Amino acid sequence: MSASLFGLGQEAAPSASLQGTIRDANGKPVAQVAVVLQKRGTADRFTAQTDSRGSYRFANLRDGLYSLQASKDGRGDATLDSLFLGPHQSKTVDLALGTPRPGNASEASAPQFFDPPQFTVAGVTDTTNLGGHGSDMVVRTRDSLAKETVSLGETKTKDASDAAEEKSLREAAESHPDDFEANHRWGHWLIASGRAREAIPFLQRAATETPTNYENAYDLVAANADAGKNEIARADAQSLLAGHDSADVHHLLADISEKLGDSLEAVRHYQRAAELDPSEPHLFDWGTELLLHHAPEPAQEVFSQGTRKYPHSARMLLGLGAASFAGGNSEDAVRSICQASDLNPRDPTPYLFLGKIEKAEIVPSDDVIDRFRRFVVLQPQNADADYYYAVGLWKQRNRSRMPDVGEQVQTLLKNALQINPGYAPAELQFGIVQAEKGAYAAAISHYQKALETDPQLEEAHYRLAQAYRQQGESDKARDELRIYGQLAKESASRQDRERREIKQFVYTLRDQSTPQAH
Repeated sequence: MSASLFGLGQEAAPSASLQGTIRDANGKPVAQVAVVLQKRGTADRFTAQTDSRGSYRFANLRDGLYSLQASKDGRGDATLDSLFLGPHQSKTVDLALGTPRPGNASEASAPQFFDPPQFTVAGVTDTTNLGGHGSDMVVRTRDSLAKETVSLGETKTKDASDAAEEKSLREAAESHPDDFEANHRWGHWLIASGRAREAIPFLQRAATETPTNYENAYDLVAANADAGKNEIARADAQSLLAGHDSADVHHLLADISEKLGDSLEAVRHYQRAAELDPSEPHLFDWGTELLLHHAPEPAQEVFSQGTRKYPHSARMLLGLGAASFAGGNSEDAVRSICQASDLNPRDPTPYLFLGKIEKAEIVPSDDVIDRFRRFVVLQPQNADADYYYAVGLWKQRNRSRMPDVGEQVQTLLKNALQINPGYAPAELQFGIVQAEKGAYAAAISHYQKALETDPQLEEAHYRLAQAYRQQGESDKARDELRIYGQLAKESASRQDRERREIKQFVYTLRDQSTPQAH
């Protein structure tokens, strides 16, 4: 019986197994290597030692996320931080000793990608309840993080400020209309500069002169795709693929298929691109495609493999964090995003990811608070830094050892509003702090200021209604609750529409073995 990947985190009878081979840097099996398997978020820890053939095995494992480490004195070590095992799954993972650790070795010698994916994307559905976890706030955050992760893969156009280069290439193409190289170079430059529609006629001229040139044919497909001529681009890409089974063409065809709404075809081409060339962009885009279409567990597997191969890729760690959160594992999500933040502490993006999770969680962890404290120190003129740190401290107030945490929160919020006077979330939070103290008149003032900037801020209307009620202004309270209800209904309708526009992947485990009696 085939088991789906839904239900990650549910406790089940031990049924999974893990085996593999440990090799040295030259690919030779190594005996007597200590192998440690740790289930993430638990005390479950298993140890084994490789035999004379370098093989190890763990049986009777529960499904879930694990970390795997192998080490031997004098031979180095190897670590796989995130390893997913499904129910009844038998998985093979080989490691190479001497794998570089972040910060002291290059990515070039990282382990080769990758044991075959243990999932199959079998189809799509427009049902909106697949993959949902928890409250509406959690679902909103999941969707928001997925969109933010996808945006990390968007390429930026070339800075076309080099007027001399532009003039030279344009004049060459105009003065030599039958010259392949002049037309191709000018068309390529136009694509890179975000002017794909202008590039098409010059690339077509080049194709007339040399129809078999792969680079020009690829650029012409890319130009048509960027110009919105997706049907033409898909047909040309398929023809190009027939003669060049390359990762770049598969990746381009995946982009085109996604634009045309054929998400199932897109994910298959993203996967093929990653199999042919497991570069960081190819792996990342495959993972984000899975994540965008509400397939968090497969996305976790891809991002886990990607972080293993590219441990210094912050966006790969962010993708893993977003996929973990979408799969219902906030602890692993925070861990991955914190690692991304530690790679480049001045990059605001990981903090913003943590901020979204913080808003959805009841009480943020100490690790999150530590990162926001660092955010404030490194970027004292960033209103987001003060705001997120304030929210974290406020949520932790009941277990905080700082007696003046309320004053510190208000100071941070004042700083945020001084930096950005129209920062509605900070005004809202200030109102929440005042309301808890019983200062409802002050709370009302802050809620009103928040709504002046953002009239669509649902929570501000709801809390303003509560404050009015405490002040005995029942008519105003009813008005605010009516507005809140209307906005909440519109928001739910809009989100439902957006989710239906993004079809969800239906996926199952692959290569599952029938559990054996022990």
